[in-house]
Amino acid sequence: MTMDLEGLRKARAEYDARMRRDAQPDSAQARVERVGPVVRQTAPALGWNGVLWSDLDEGTADAEIAAQVAYFSGREVPEFEWKLYDHDRPADLGERLRAAGLVPEPPETLMVGRVSELAGLPVEPPEGITLRVVTDEAGVDLMMEVHARAFGTERPRIRELMLDLLRDEPDSVAAVVAMAGDTPVSAARMEMRPGTPFAGLWGGGTDPQWRGRGIYRLLVAHRARIAAERGIPYLQVDASADSRPILERLGFGVLGVTVPYIWSRD
Repeated sequence: MTMDLEGLRKARAEYDARMRRDAQPDSAQARVERVGPVVRQTAPALGWNGVLWSDLDEGTADAEIAAQVAYFSGREVPEFEWKLYDHDRPADLGERLRAAGLVPEPPETLMVGRVSELAGLPVEPPEGITLRVVTDEAGVDLMMEVHARAFGTERPRIRELMLDLLRDEPDSVAAVVAMAGDTPVSAARMEMRPGTPFAGLWGGGTDPQWRGRGIYRLLVAHRARIAAERGIPYLQVDASADSRPILERLGFGVLGVTVPYIWSRD
């Protein structure tokens, strides 16, 4: 059952507090810090760098955006992301980010579902499909093979993140590949930070030739059961236009819309 309006309001407030304002770094190599009205993550090499949360108004926004551009441009990173949510303030923050040289990517829908309901979804694989749990570099490479076909792009940052997590914090990630014989056809991961009530579902993608067979739903159910075993109450997804209707049918509710604004050194 989809969450009611009051449940969604509470979930959004908790998400903002626990996953943005009081965010934990996404790997052992990253650092999250609050600098005045901004919470940002910095990471080395291919790690994710960006702004997670801000408390701005019309009088402070431009100066703070300029300060973050100056900070990240002074580091040896190729880009940083300002993750803007539709309830962030000021209301024209997106326009101000664009004026400062950040480029918006396609919007995603922030969705959340109750693990207690999702863990009961059927987990019987479609005919010819088996699940392989990712625990090593070979499994990560199978994930990357799927992502290249599903999304049409290589994702070296995700590969490095997965290898870091499996090496340094294996309990913080659960990744799985759906196999058709020896061929990987779908893959996804779940990230779980200690003590937080939301497990994030990331990277869910299926080879176009294998879509429409229930594999995406299977991978959601698989990860929901792991979250239930860990006592995590919510699953969270930044959903694309393709995955949103599937997630809505499974009972996920909409918390809002998020747009990644990217500053690039190029």
